[in-house]
Amino acid sequence: MQKRLRILFAGSPAIAVPALEAIARRGNGEGFVLAGLLTNPDSPKGRSGRLEQTECADALLRISAQIPVLKPEKLDGAARAQAEALKPDILVSFAYGKIFGPKFLALFPQGGINAHPSLLPKYRGPTPIPAAIINREAETGLTIQRLAAEMDSGDILAQEKVPLSGRETTASLSEAMAQKAAELLPSLLGEIARDGLQGQPQDHGAASYCQLIEKSAGLIDWSMSAWEIDARIRAYTPWPLCWTTSRGLQLFILKAEPIDQDAQTGPASAAPGKVLGKDKNKGILIQAGKGALAVSALQYQTKKALEWKVFLNGARDFLCETLG
Repeated sequence: MQKRLRILFAGSPAIAVPALEAIARRGNGEGFVLAGLLTNPDSPKGRSGRLEQTECADALLRISAQIPVLKPEKLDGAARAQAEALKPDILVSFAYGKIFGPKFLALFPQGGINAHPSLLPKYRGPTPIPAAIINREAETGLTIQRLAAEMDSGDILAQEKVPLSGRETTASLSEAMAQKAAELLPSLLGEIARDGLQGQPQDHGAASYCQLIEKSAGLIDWSMSAWEIDARIRAYTPWPLCWTTSRGLQLFILKAEPIDQDAQTGPASAAPGKVLGKDKNKGILIQAGKGALAVSALQYQTKKALEWKVFLNGARDFLCETLG
């Protein structure tokens, strides 16, 4: 009887949960078994500051309380000893959040593989989903690559394209990528368990990179075009959210769409950030550097998120403002 491939899955946030669940549930019949989960330590959440475990740890507990969960602060000697005790053959990583050093990777006879939500070598780095939205790409995708010393530079084992409509948010596109990883990873692991798998080297000369997003990135620059602002609103949902100022208060713009200058009501010469009026079907119209933004959901800091008509009921003078 062929030995089953023993997998240590490394993942933390919600985007990795469907892949973890798929591997845990399908493994026994496809030549591999989930030997353990490597995830981030419990962290304080909410106003109470109560310690909560990661979404991946929660998901595995619902599937089985018998599969070990490792939560090291660092991938040091103690963490390596914990991982080695599970006798893993391969490391499977998706949004774990830490860099794997050579000593850690040496624990796995079959090396490691990683799911990355972009069409590598495009958008290597920590924020490929917002990057694709901000740059208004026509498509993105999911890549399964071998883990290598340089970030996101390993040989490509599988890659699938995902067309973009131009209305995705980071939240909705993350859900789509999560499901795509859950489809691709178990089948790929089955192939590795049966025959091994040869990868395709990346074109390193074509690589592009994305960076961590700072909270300050959400501040709206109204001199940008309506299409650029809209892309940022979608890219920064659910975090850090896009915002402007209104009468000295922080105002989050939660949902909007760009419209052509010809379609807006109000003078084309209005200053960027000027509230032009309202469109009964689209929402509150705000002048951008080019075109206008039709805002349909807003939220003052510390207040509830509101649909635009309800918002105007409590802020009747808003239609005379210039934001920012």
